[in-house]
Amino acid sequence: MKAIMIQGAGSNVGKSLLVAGLCRAARLRGLSVAPFKPQNMSNNAAVTADGGEIGRAQALQALACGLEPHTDMNPVLLKPESETGSQVVVQGKRIATVKARDYAALKPSLMAPVLDSFNRLKSQHDLVIVEGAGSPAEVNLRSGDIANMGFARAADCPVILTGDIDRGGVIAQIVGSQAVLDPADNAMIAGFLINKFRGDPRLFDDGYRLIEARTGWRGFGVVPFFADASRLPAEDALDLPKGTARAGYRIAALTLSRIANFDDLDPLAQEPGVSLTMIRAGEVIPCDTDLVIIPGSKSTRGDLAFLRAQGWDIDLAAHLRRGGRVLGICGGYQMLGQIVRDPDGIEGAAGETPGLAALAIETVMTPDKRLSRIDAIHAATKLPMQGYEIHIGRSDGPDRARPFAYVDGQPEGAVSADGRVMGSYLHGMFANDGFRAGFLRQIGAAASGLAYGAGVEAVLDALAAHLEQHIDVTDLLALAR
Repeated sequence: MKAIMIQGAGSNVGKSLLVAGLCRAARLRGLSVAPFKPQNMSNNAAVTADGGEIGRAQALQALACGLEPHTDMNPVLLKPESETGSQVVVQGKRIATVKARDYAALKPSLMAPVLDSFNRLKSQHDLVIVEGAGSPAEVNLRSGDIANMGFARAADCPVILTGDIDRGGVIAQIVGSQAVLDPADNAMIAGFLINKFRGDPRLFDDGYRLIEARTGWRGFGVVPFFADASRLPAEDALDLPKGTARAGYRIAALTLSRIANFDDLDPLAQEPGVSLTMIRAGEVIPCDTDLVIIPGSKSTRGDLAFLRAQGWDIDLAAHLRRGGRVLGICGGYQMLGQIVRDPDGIEGAAGETPGLAALAIETVMTPDKRLSRIDAIHAATKLPMQGYEIHIGRSDGPDRARPFAYVDGQPEGAVSADGRVMGSYLHGMFANDGFRAGFLRQIGAAASGLAYGAGVEAVLDALAAHLEQHIDVTDLLALAR
């Protein structure tokens, strides 16, 4: 019943991937291990076995541990809805939407549920591997901290500090962190890791020794860049690749400003007969696109405005005139309708926004949030699939008479009269190999025998082996207490 924490000397240094790899390595050593992240900020969420939601990275880490995702693994989840405000989810349930400046006042009250979840996990497993958020060197955020050193000290959890050499300045990242942290926080740090090295790691020997000499901390290794990381679900939209340019069926997915649950696209990106391109702000939807996907969004009305600002509404209309297809998932499904109403201001200012009018449905935002794992039957192919719902709002209208799928015999989603515009609230559908193959064949694309889930498991095994080869996993795990 021990724990160790991986913190970063900056944001996006690869903490999530390192924790996933260490979790799999510990599991392969015969340990019962669980992941934990006290506070996460992400719109890419997963529905848990206990009916809540956590960050997608913790769901991947749970898979690395051979566990079902549970709300205790990420007790505080912040889901940005605007530039200044986020939805606050505590132990899987939404409790409020607050402005960034108001969250500081809320934070101290969240340490209790954070420690409650952590201690419950710790009592059930041999080892808990904890992931920090951002960087402890952001000392302006130290007061009331629950994500980094505030948690580490409250839980008496030793810390390994990770630097990202791919960005440059890794010596300053780590030595500078020690310089700005107070002595009690520094005392929690048991060593450091260097991540994302490209080339011959021996070229960094002098820098590595300098960090050890300046900090007095032990180095646990230099981790070379892990190329197969792109085959694992990403948590941060900034990590989304441009796409998979190859010959085949052409899919364009819109990179919305509040894009959510974008790992829906990962299985399609790995299909050898599919070329999937992420369309960024300022880019046009290529005229040779076969299918446009409008993914989920944390702010449907806000992203409708963003979509129109890019001119994508015009591109979509032209795409449909050329005979193309469109699939909207969750928020993207809501955008395809006639109108989105938010009378209570649940997602922002109260009001309503015209939709893209590609489906005969209307959506009303409601305060109740649907969080559920789903077994469904795809209406067109009659193939079974599993997915999950994680949304607010209810959609209805004439096109619901042609559902996308059936759930317990009831219609789900909608399809236009000509069959070329489809909408569904179901996330995760393309992770189902049989359904994905059938859906691709239905829309005129070549399907392969890709086993997506097995591929993710294989990459996690390879990641664990990668860490075992390049860092001292045995001594690192021995620091846990």
